[in-house]
Order: sequence, then C-alpha cells, then structure tokens
Amino acid sequence: MDTPLLQAEQLARHYTVRQGWFGRRQTVQALASVSFQLAPSRTLAVVGESGCGKSTLARQLTLIETPSGGTLRFEGNDLSTLAPARRHALRPRVQMVFQNPYASLNPRHSIGRTLAEPLLLHTQLTQAERQERVAAALTQVGLRPEHAARYPHMFSGGQRQRVAIARAMMLKPALVVADEPVSALDVSIQAQILNLFMDLQEQTGTAYVFISHNLSVVEHVADDVMVMYLGRTVELGPKKTVFAQPLHPYTQALMSATPSLSPRERSARIHLQGELPSPLNPPSGCPFHPRCPQAQPRCAAEQPALREVAGRQVACHVV
Repeated sequence: MDTPLLQAEQLARHYTVRQGWFGRRQTVQALASVSFQLAPSRTLAVVGESGCGKSTLARQLTLIETPSGGTLRFEGNDLSTLAPARRHALRPRVQMVFQNPYASLNPRHSIGRTLAEPLLLHTQLTQAERQERVAAALTQVGLRPEHAARYPHMFSGGQRQRVAIARAMMLKPALVVADEPVSALDVSIQAQILNLFMDLQEQTGTAYVFISHNLSVVEHVADDVMVMYLGRTVELGPKKTVFAQPLHPYTQALMSATPSLSPRERSARIHLQGELPSPLNPPSGCPFHPRCPQAQPRCAAEQPALREVAGRQVACHVV
C-alpha cells in the first residue's frame, strides 16, 4: 500500500457561538470525528447531506483553519504542530477548486493575471517565464493562450471553471480539494469538467479530495468513498465495494435516492424520518440513531467506532 499523502485521525473542528445578544455560549461540533487516508494520485470522494461537515473538512485540509482536535498529517507533517513558517511553505502543495466559478475569480483581473498570481507569490520566475506557464496552463485545460487577456465575464460557466482548475494546478500541487466543482454547471458541461479532472490527474499525479452530493459524479471520478453524517465518518472504502454493497444504513439511504434509467438497477427508496440533528445538540450514542430504521437500544447509548467490515470501514453497531 502506498504511503499516505494525507491522513486524518479523529479530526475535529468546533466553533463557539452565542445564541442572541445575551445568550450563553455554545459549541458547534462541525467536525466531531473524521478519519481517513489518501494515497498519492488517488481520488477520495466525500459525500453526505448538507450540514454534515464536508465544507468544514475542506477548510481544514486546505490549511485555512486549524483543527480543534485529532491529527491531520500531510506529507508526513503533523499540521497541528507545525511552525507558522513551515505551514506557510506547505500551502502551495494544497490547492482548492471552489463550487461557483462566477464568484471564485476576481472580475477586475484578467485571466492571465489571475493565473500568474500564484507564480508571483510562490516562485522566482521572470515575467516571461510566468507568461509561458500561463499559456501552457490554458492549453492544458482546453482554452487558448490568447484567452489570457480576457476577463471572467467574457467566459461561460464551464470555461470559468476551467480557468479555476488551471489556477489550482499552476503550482503543481500534491493535493487539490474540489468542493462541489460541477454542481453550478449545466449537466452537458459537467462531464467535460470531470473528464478534465481525471486527465490532469493522469498527467500530473495530483491527489484529489472531491466533495460532492451527487453520487453519479462520485461513481465516475472516485477511487475511494467516505460517507459523512453530522461531522463523523460512517463508512469508508473503495468505490466499487461501497457502491456494490453499502453497509451503513445511512449509506444505503443515500444510494437508494440515486436515480437510475435502468429498471434493474433501481432499488426501493429508503425514506429517512426527521431531519439532520443540530450540531449544537447532537444525539447521544450514534448520531444517526434517531432516523435509523435499524436502530437498537445500544445505538442510543454507545457511539460506534470505525471498524473493518467486508473490505471497508463502518461505524455501526448493527452491521
């Protein structure tokens, strides 16, 4: 097995909030316990409904925030104990592609200036060398070098996302975190962008953490899948294993909601009762037990730990 590029063990991120002007302070457990490993040149897809902590996880992985607990290692470095100078030196190794290509590009900057900015900040290249790298990057993502003089409003949504991907790849990162990178695009364009991600990975060996709520997208791009619920990892394993036989009741519910054109592949829809609990006041025991159709008395009293079951890791007492 490859040495992990990225490794999280019981990663947690908590925020202190105040309800109302005179309200008491409370703790939001945005991430409660997330554990996974990511090898070089592989793609880990992170799935779960809104509010499960996917975007909070992205902020930890991109060094925007410092975790509240647990361990996060990148290229063998424990990010929670790194000196600020060393942490700054690692930032070019991790890049991010955002969900909305309309908001992630500065409308006042030309595309060439946007792509050259990472090189200006983190390298000693001359202006001519930067322009050469910008032209090569545009070609790599399916645009033309002369597009460097244009501004974001002159491009379509798919073209803007290509620019955002080129910006993320300018410093040849080891890891790219993509937070819902195709959800704001037309369906006809999504496949092109996904194929671009896969082609760039084959060319550069970059690892991806691909955050998505669309399981059809996940099935297309992922090597491994991590299912999150209320800030916790509930199932983690190879894509083929998880899709062929989901074991955690929450994963089964997600899979049953995926539409399919083939009648043979359609499964009975599992309807979950209630809504996602508040991270301000998470349930005792297993956080999924108030909505779980297979819940037992033990589930309400004891938090299940991740354990190896049938080729993947599952946090469930029933499995």
